[in-house]
Amino acid sequence: MHIEYEQLRDFLLDSGLVTATELDAAQSKATESGQKLGDILVSEGKLSEDEYRRVEAHILGIPFVDLTKLRIENTVLSRIPEPIARKHNIVAYRESEGELEVAMLDPQDLEAVEFVRRKIKLRILPRLTDTTSMRQALVQYQKSLKQEFGDIIKKEVQATGDNAPLGAMSILSGLSNEAIRSSERTLDLKKLAEDLPIVRIVDTLLNHAILQHASDIHIEQYEKELIIRYRIDGILHDAMVLPGAVASGIVARIKVLSSLRLDEKRLPQDGRFKIADKHTNQEVAFRVSILPTYYGEKVVMRLLPDTVRGFTLEGLGFHGSALEHIHDAIRQTTGMILVTGPTGSGKSTTLYTILDILNTPEVNISTIEDPIEYQMPRINQTQVKPDIGFTFASGLRTLVRQDPDVVMVGEIRDRETAMLSINAALTGHLVLSTLHTNSAAGAVPRLLDMGAEAFLLVSTINIAIAQRLVRRLCTEKDRYTLTPIEREKLAEKANLDLVLATLREEKVIDGKATWETIPFYRPKESEDSKDGYSGRLGIYEALKTTSDVKELVMKSATAGDIQEAARRTGMMTMVEDGIFKAVQGLTSLEEVFRVANE
Repeated sequence: MHIEYEQLRDFLLDSGLVTATELDAAQSKATESGQKLGDILVSEGKLSEDEYRRVEAHILGIPFVDLTKLRIENTVLSRIPEPIARKHNIVAYRESEGELEVAMLDPQDLEAVEFVRRKIKLRILPRLTDTTSMRQALVQYQKSLKQEFGDIIKKEVQATGDNAPLGAMSILSGLSNEAIRSSERTLDLKKLAEDLPIVRIVDTLLNHAILQHASDIHIEQYEKELIIRYRIDGILHDAMVLPGAVASGIVARIKVLSSLRLDEKRLPQDGRFKIADKHTNQEVAFRVSILPTYYGEKVVMRLLPDTVRGFTLEGLGFHGSALEHIHDAIRQTTGMILVTGPTGSGKSTTLYTILDILNTPEVNISTIEDPIEYQMPRINQTQVKPDIGFTFASGLRTLVRQDPDVVMVGEIRDRETAMLSINAALTGHLVLSTLHTNSAAGAVPRLLDMGAEAFLLVSTINIAIAQRLVRRLCTEKDRYTLTPIEREKLAEKANLDLVLATLREEKVIDGKATWETIPFYRPKESEDSKDGYSGRLGIYEALKTTSDVKELVMKSATAGDIQEAARRTGMMTMVEDGIFKAVQGLTSLEEVFRVANE
C-alpha cells in the first residue's frame, strides 16, 4: 500500500487541513532531506500524528477504530506477543471465524502484518487507531501481570504471631523470621544480600513498582516493621508492610546492586543501578539515596527511564505562545534558559527535552549535573563530587574551556555558580539551568539575591519557565459546568478572558462558547484507577524578557511586579494554563489548584 503525493496533496487541500503554501514548503523540505512529506508536516505542527494517520487511512480505505472503551479479551490480546505489539504498535482486538482484526498506528507497516499472519495463520484485517487507543490497549497486557505480582505478595504472607502488625507481609518463601535473625548473626551482609529469598523480595519490589508506573520507592524502617511505599502520579501510597527482620537483608541487597559500601551505616550514601524491564525490553535506571534513621537506614529509589529521547515539548504539555517563546529561546546561540519549580516538578525532564532538540552533529553540548538523571548520546555529561571539591562552580569553570556551544548546569545554588553561568552566557554560550523558585518571575529576584548584577541579567536571560506536574484524568470522567459562584471564584484567581481567547485561538472550543457552557471534568472511579487519575502532565508559565520586564529588572522590582508586566503582554500563569488543560479534559480544576498552591 502506497500513497502517491498527488493523492495526499489533493486530499489535504480539499479537507482544509493544510494550505497550498504550507504544503509546497513542506514538500520542498521533504525533497531536500529525503524525509516523508507526512513526517515534515507533523514535525512542523501543521498536522498532529493522529490527524495524519486518519488521512492515510482514508486514502487507503482502511477503517478507523477507537479502542478507548473496548475491553479486549485476554485470549485475543495474547494472539500478538507483547514485545511485538509494543515494537510495531499493533494489537489484536477482535477475532471471528478465520479472521483477526488488528489495530495499528501505521497501516502501511506490512512487515508487522505479515509477521502476525505467519504466526497466527488467520486472515489479518488491519485497522487504524490513534495513540490514546494504542496506549490503553498496551496497558491491558500489564493488568494480568499486576495481578500476578499482587498474588505473589498475598501468597507469601506469613503469620508473625499475635503481636504482628496488621497486614505484615513476607516474601521469604520457606524462611522463618527466626532463621532470618539467625542469618544476620552468623552471615556477613554480602552473603545475606545474595540469599535467594532476599533477592526475590527486592526483584518483586522493583518490578512491581515499574508496572505500577511509580516514580519513587520509599523503604522505611521502624521498630517492628518495614514499610514500602510507592509514589504514583506524585502521591505516596502504601504498597506493603514487611516484618522488620528482613530490613537488613533488603538494604544490603540494594547496596550491592548500587555498588555502595555494605559496612557503612552511619553516613548517607548515593548510588545508581539499572535493571531490564522484561515486559517492555527497555532498561530502567534507579537512583538510590540511603539515609541513616533512628531504627535503621531509609532507602529512597527514584525510577528513571534510561533515556529521555522521544520526549517533545508538545508532549510535555507546552502549547501556544509559551511554546513559541521557548523555540525562539532555543534558536538563540547565547543567553540563558532557566527552568524553575520545586523538587519533583519535572524541571530536569524539560531541560533534557530541550537538549535533545539541540543535540545535532553541528553542536557541542556539555553538562555538569548532580546527579546525572538521564544518559544521552553525543552529550558530555559530568557528575559533580563535592566531597573531593568538584562542585558546580569548579566544573563549570572547566567546561567553558572545553569549547562547548551549549552548557547545562544542573542547578544554580550559589553566587559563584550564578556568576559563572551568566559569564558563560555572555561569552558565546547557550546556558540551560534550574532554580528553586515558585514562579518564572521569581527567577530574577533569586539571582539578584545571589549577587548577580541586574544589567547582566537583562542581557542574558532569554526565557524563564516555571512548572508543576498535575495528575492526568482517565478516559472515564464526569462532565459538569461551573455555577455562577464557581465562575466568580475562578475569575479571582485567573484572567478568564485570556484563557478563553487562547482556547478559541487554539481551536479547543468554538467561537461561540462561553464560560457558562464550557465543560469541565472531575475524576471518576473505574476498574483502571480508583482515584480517576493515571499519569501526569505539566502546567507551565513562560516569561519572556520583554523590554518592560527588562526595565523592571533594572529597577530591582519584585517578582510580583515582573509577573504583572509579563501578564500584560499575554503570559499565561500556571493556574491559567491549568484551567486551559482542564477545559481540554486532561486534568481537573481541583488538581490544578492542589498543585499550584504547593
